[in-house]
Amino acid sequence: LVAIVAAEAADAILTAMRAHPLGGQAAIIGHVTAQHPGVVVARTGIGGTRVVDMQVGEQLPRIC
Repeated sequence: LVAIVAAEAADAILTAMRAHPLGGQAAIIGHVTAQHPGVVVARTGIGGTRVVDMQVGEQLPRIC
């Protein structure tokens, strides 16, 4: 499950998700900023950044 929620509600929602038997590993994996409008930017393991391109072809879900 990927949920986009208001920053001020994130902690309460995360607590509720973790209270569910299958939500013990729920975590915040990103945030929305004004720095890169209209694109998704991922931070790499070595501290760099890269744009996550739109999928081409079959629109299968992916979580990277």
